[in-house]
Amino acid sequence: MGRCVVWSVVILACAVFVGLRLNALNHLSLASRELKRNHLHKCHPIKGIEFGAEDITILRDGLAILSTGLKYPGMPSYSDDPGKIYTLDLLDPDLTPVPLHIEGELDQKSFNPHGISVFTDEKDGSIYLFVVNHPHHKSQIEIFQLFEEKKSIVHLKTIKHNLLHNVNDIVAVGVDRFYATNDRYFQHDYEGLNMLVTILGLAWCNVVYYSPEEVKVVAKDIFSANGINISPDHRYLYVSDILDHEIDVLEIQKRDFLVFVKSINVDSLCDNIEVDLDTGDLWLGCHPNGAKIASGNPNDPPGSEVIRIKNIHSDQPIVSQEYEDDGNVVIGSSVAARYEGKLVIGTVYQRALCCDLR
Repeated sequence: MGRCVVWSVVILACAVFVGLRLNALNHLSLASRELKRNHLHKCHPIKGIEFGAEDITILRDGLAILSTGLKYPGMPSYSDDPGKIYTLDLLDPDLTPVPLHIEGELDQKSFNPHGISVFTDEKDGSIYLFVVNHPHHKSQIEIFQLFEEKKSIVHLKTIKHNLLHNVNDIVAVGVDRFYATNDRYFQHDYEGLNMLVTILGLAWCNVVYYSPEEVKVVAKDIFSANGINISPDHRYLYVSDILDHEIDVLEIQKRDFLVFVKSINVDSLCDNIEVDLDTGDLWLGCHPNGAKIASGNPNDPPGSEVIRIKNIHSDQPIVSQEYEDDGNVVIGSSVAARYEGKLVIGTVYQRALCCDLR
């Protein structure tokens, strides 16, 4: 009789714990959030981008680079074609995306680009493009050199390392150096374990620094490390802890280690981070309802949200919603990048928009 009572208590305690964690998961995913519309004055789809522009970065001359065609475990995908890299001249009124020809030794059939970053060598002006690539759902980093006039990128090297096991995004800090986020603890072959880690609320994700001399974890105890970027003065890194609904500010110390400064609540699941080089403002492509982006139900589409953070290093940063859609216009916004009077919004697997901010 006593043993039955003990087992009953154990089972009840487990049921209560699981119920609490499932409620917490609903909170993390913002599953109950109702989406509204907060549209900008003029927005129109970018012709030719139909299967996502998961990440976008903009050079100082107004040339945007888009990473398209991502196939990510657990997310919808509507094209079997390999991913592509496009450029988009934001000073051209036609806004016609141009696919970049890939040269060099790269298996283009399995090219599956995710986060991207650019680095300009001040010595000679050479532009290097860093791309997170997931061939066969693995993680590796491709480094290219961009030749804008030839409309091509030349593949220079592939970087693999056991610490770079679930890379989501990257920020380049040299011709062969970068910081990268791992958004999951276990590799994609073990999605059940990753879900268990999420349900249990374990902060096991991290930021990794890579250089030819060493590879090391420089920040850890992050719930789900997603987008990453660097301040214009190269003193701070910004990391989106997507499931905690926060942007972490980390100061770069000696030997490239990171020291936590603060977190800023954004009340959304923010994906990639773009930094305005003139003002230092952060522009975030966000998922206002994570449950919907995970389910991908076309009859109840996930919406989109763009959040801006001003004065991030002050005592009172200003967090503002710049755009929101309920899924009727754009689904699953993952990035927002500003250049002069234009805002480009990209998505995980759908279209991209260009909006007029003036």
